[in-house]
Amino acid sequence: MDRIQTLEMFVAVADRGSFSAAARALRVSPPAVTRGIGALEHRLGVSLFHRSTRAVSLTDDGSAFLPRARRILADIQDAERQVSGARSEPRGQFYVTAPVMFGRLHVLPVIGTMLEQHEQLDIRMMLVDRNVRIVEEGIDVAVRIGMLVDSSLLAVPIGFVRQKLVASPAYLARHGHPDKPSDLTRHRTIGTTGPRAAGEWRLDQEPVKLRPRLLLNTVDSAIAAAEAGLGIANLLSYQVEGSIRQGKLIEVMGSAKPKLLPINLLFEGARRSLPATRIFIDGMKSRAADQGLTRSHDPQKV
Repeated sequence: MDRIQTLEMFVAVADRGSFSAAARALRVSPPAVTRGIGALEHRLGVSLFHRSTRAVSLTDDGSAFLPRARRILADIQDAERQVSGARSEPRGQFYVTAPVMFGRLHVLPVIGTMLEQHEQLDIRMMLVDRNVRIVEEGIDVAVRIGMLVDSSLLAVPIGFVRQKLVASPAYLARHGHPDKPSDLTRHRTIGTTGPRAAGEWRLDQEPVKLRPRLLLNTVDSAIAAAEAGLGIANLLSYQVEGSIRQGKLIEVMGSAKPKLLPINLLFEGARRSLPATRIFIDGMKSRAADQGLTRSHDPQKV
């Protein structure tokens, strides 16, 4: 059986957790998928799936092989697009990743427009509050917020967000308002894990070393903890705009001007000329401008 076809079968089974569902998606018979996976496992000399009557799941070898298989298929698809001259109309699968809340608020509207305007395009979104390995996981474009590390990836800046220190009215009534960065050491603070996790908060370029008494792994839970009066949280402007508007949270030390963080679109150079990449970048630039994310001097309404 064709090697590329067996890779497609492997990825389809991994994505759907079912041989029959993969067969339907690929429009082949379930026995054909079973034979294809068997041939691939025989060629590799490993088992890629745990099989039972109720479920199919990846083995450790399968999990390690999956991102490479995705990348191989993506590279083949890119090459076919360029050779066939399909550079003006996007088609096939486009894979995007972004932070969870930013993705819901600002990326999903752009994706919705792309799907509406381009019938031959399929889009896969991964919304996670961690830095995904772009090359290894076959990502076309990643939205990153914060300072970038040096890499071979290309970056297109589209705007900024601002850090905001927030707390509930009840917390501030009990513990008072901090007036200067050093006051934070006497307050309860709420931290998050992930790319923005840090042992210090930078305000007016002055680092304040803190040890959060409460550490949470999602932005939503950090917002909920702050609204519940459990401490002061350091979040991003777009994440707390609604809670501030509703009076559930109050910004503190706004005059301290917490550090601006850039928003970038990251991608491999080979993906730059692909139609979907170019259309997504243009859409995100337009969205950022419409939502005030490009106002670096005062990006408050985001």
